[in-house]
Amino acid sequence: MKFQIFSKWERFKELLLITLVGNIPTIFFGVKLRNILYRAIFARIGSSVFIQDNVEFTGASSIEIGSGVYIFRGVYIDGRGYSDNKLSLENKNNKICLENGVAIERNVSIGALGGTFIHIGQNTFIGPGTCIAGPGDIKIGKNCLIAAQSGIFANNHNFADMELLIKEQGITRQGIVIEDDCWLGSGVKVLDGVTIGKGSVIGANSVVTKDIPPFSVAVGVPARVIKKRGAKELINA
Repeated sequence: MKFQIFSKWERFKELLLITLVGNIPTIFFGVKLRNILYRAIFARIGSSVFIQDNVEFTGASSIEIGSGVYIFRGVYIDGRGYSDNKLSLENKNNKICLENGVAIERNVSIGALGGTFIHIGQNTFIGPGTCIAGPGDIKIGKNCLIAAQSGIFANNHNFADMELLIKEQGITRQGIVIEDDCWLGSGVKVLDGVTIGKGSVIGANSVVTKDIPPFSVAVGVPARVIKKRGAKELINA
């Protein structure tokens, strides 16, 4: 119907432009061409945006990119997030916003699904190989450092009914908030329903399953707070 026809036209424009200019190397003016021509498919794109070759976008009409954003090779950003290739108004309400100065390193995957809002604040760095996935909303604040191979997963599968396949039992979606000036070490996993308070540090390979207060240092599986930033003594276990 009208909605489906419009969506197919959007996807056609994306495929056409990405096919034509998406793999032009940086040294052959690829970045400049992408900065100009991609304005026809994105919801918003600022000035001086650096998009390397071999970056894939789906649902670009749901993606906003601020000024001075860097997106490196191998990144995949999915603003469409259709499940089973079905179009729906819920999926149409997806939104991904990369604010000014965000840097997305190589092979990062960012995916919205089912009315998801993923927001990455100004001057935040997302390290290589990181995965950020809805369908719960995800808000990452300003000036954060997310190290390589981290995972931020705003969903959880139901599995209580042993008579049904897990994939048939649906999911829960509470959302994730990572406040300003946080540092997540390499390999950190953040699970659904978690808020990490401003200025916190999460040690490498930790799994965050519950809220972390502001200005905390947390480590482990599951992550627990071992000290406050600036404090000399560890918190007793």
